[in-house]
Amino acid sequence: MKFRPFFITLTLSVILLLSLAGGSLSWILRESPLNLLQGGVTKEPTAAIFVPKQAPVMVSLLVNPDRLDSLARLIASPQNRRRSHQELLTLEKTLLAKTGLDYQTQIQPWLGEEITLAVTSLDFDHDPDNGVKPGYLLAVSTKDQQLAKEFLQTAYSKEAIAGTSDLIFESYKGVNLINQRNPNLTQNTPLSASSVVGNMVLFANDPAVLRQAINNVQVPDLNLKNATGYQDALKTITDPKIGLVYTNFPALSAWLANLPIPELPEITQTLTIAFSIKSEGLVAQTALIGVSGERDRLPALSAPVGALAYLPATTLLTATGTDLNQLWQQIETGLDIDSPLQQVLNRSISYLQEPLGLNLTKDVFPWVQGEFSLGLVPDHDGGEPDWIFVAQKVPDVDINEVLKQFDELAESKGYSAGNLSLSGQTVTVWTKLRTAVKTDKNSLARLEAQVSGVYGEIDDYVIFSTSVEAMSQAISSDSLKLVNTEEFQNIIAGLSPENDGYFYVNWQESEPILTKKLPIARVVEFGVKPLLKNLRSFTLSSEGSEQGIRRATIFFNVGV
Repeated sequence: MKFRPFFITLTLSVILLLSLAGGSLSWILRESPLNLLQGGVTKEPTAAIFVPKQAPVMVSLLVNPDRLDSLARLIASPQNRRRSHQELLTLEKTLLAKTGLDYQTQIQPWLGEEITLAVTSLDFDHDPDNGVKPGYLLAVSTKDQQLAKEFLQTAYSKEAIAGTSDLIFESYKGVNLINQRNPNLTQNTPLSASSVVGNMVLFANDPAVLRQAINNVQVPDLNLKNATGYQDALKTITDPKIGLVYTNFPALSAWLANLPIPELPEITQTLTIAFSIKSEGLVAQTALIGVSGERDRLPALSAPVGALAYLPATTLLTATGTDLNQLWQQIETGLDIDSPLQQVLNRSISYLQEPLGLNLTKDVFPWVQGEFSLGLVPDHDGGEPDWIFVAQKVPDVDINEVLKQFDELAESKGYSAGNLSLSGQTVTVWTKLRTAVKTDKNSLARLEAQVSGVYGEIDDYVIFSTSVEAMSQAISSDSLKLVNTEEFQNIIAGLSPENDGYFYVNWQESEPILTKKLPIARVVEFGVKPLLKNLRSFTLSSEGSEQGIRRATIFFNVGV
């Protein structure tokens, strides 16, 4: 078995279990096995004691998969009940397809309440002659240690009798290890290794990884459970949870690229995510460590910004908040230049500003010091989607001078600025005349006005859009707005009112557009496509920082 693709599949499967659980929440009764009023369990991953503190990534499911399956059995619709249960059965078959194992008879009887997967090392043997060899560890809790041992003996004995592997038994620091090796290779290459330690069953791609895991238990300073940053992050996440993801960004980036990096004694940039069950979806609480700046900062807002009231109900995605200039300064100075997060942000900014001919960080961000909202709105005729940007006027910024500079920029690119009456308001339109040819038999030419942008001053806000139609939706009092829709109200009700704003994506409607326009969205969609098919929308809300740890919450709406 190739452990790298298997590990990725298994990791995604753990997250998929979380998604399946959330997908049934719209129909769940209060008598759920997970007690949905609490959202999950309060314990932390036991297996963190086996994982080194420099590990690139650890993913933990903190409840038995059968309890998640029980959620689907409580749904009201028989059709949806069958669908959710079938998805779980398909997942089991996919994971065990090449192992010859049966979940119901061989694994279910002893499986406990935790499944943890970890990339423990980028190159566990540090041998340059055999390339990069990451270490993979799977730790599974057991409710019956004897049944777990019998399972290992039976599973390995069958392969040994069939001649597909040789078994080597080893005692290491009082722990019995079973090493499975390929008998057909001269180097006697390890296939896997396993052991039972207390109530945990450990599997690894090499006995050296298991030995390291045992060393981590016996020397507390080595393991993730006792790492200061990990413990500090967990202290900021107090809600009950059903799963946890921990990542060390520099090491994770190297693992994804299949490259080794020096394993530093101190981790400089980590992200911890705890998943909880809420009405109609999952809530992911995050704790980001390694971002410089203020140690303690309270959230800037206690209610949605007024600028959000101009985005129509059909908005596909939006980013809202206050003081865009300060926000960017915090991000730019808080992340290292070589940080993977900084690189992603810079690529995204470049992608957005190139078609506009603008330098967003110099031409736009500095004067947006009040409320703002940015929205992507679909075109009713199926054409390119439109952007709407709303910014609050502030006393310290001469908005007339800003708009004058934009007019001059548009004119330098061949556009003319003219006024237009729209929904009782006067707006400015940037247009350029072009020649179009009719497709009838006469092939007559005619003039068309190509609109590059529209802006107008409405009350305390200035609004920009990429089309007249989008501007009409923004300023029309008859147009239903996103902030007033039932779905958006349900979403923000599940998030803390004390925050720095929202980043909202209507995934069902925007997925075709985002995967076409944004390369990073294509990568995400390809990598976790099975996890997204039930996803309706997701919303991210930043919540300030506490003792140098930046907090945020993500709401995944996977309701009906």
